[in-house]
Amino acid sequence: MGESVVFSQLRRKFIDENDATPAQAQQVVYYSLAIGHHLGVIDCLETALSCPWDEYLAWIATLEAGSEARRKMEGVPRYGEIVIDITHVMLLANAFDRAQARQNAQQLAWSKALLSMLHDIHQESAIYLMVRRLRD
Repeated sequence: MGESVVFSQLRRKFIDENDATPAQAQQVVYYSLAIGHHLGVIDCLETALSCPWDEYLAWIATLEAGSEARRKMEGVPRYGEIVIDITHVMLLANAFDRAQARQNAQQLAWSKALLSMLHDIHQESAIYLMVRRLRD
């Protein structure tokens, strides 16, 4: 059994418009959206990056020891998953940009992919990443 870390990126959202939901209840969904709640909204996440577990650990070890960025990425081994959103973009972008000088070719490719995803989040703050540890 192998383990991997998968970065899933929000690609789209849709409102659950189940035919079984009465029209009056559906209005609650729309009202909730209008006031900023996510009741009835389904996020569609797609895999954007995947790397083997041991290689993920080596990759994040290239981040500055004790840094907030490294602590954030170490949340995957600690908790099994993390969310990366607009509040993490600058922190992680700067850290992974600086770490590239210490990275091998594969780690550089992952860093460039992550930097591209962080750029997407910066451009559209509703986008986020779900990073999970998966066991095959």
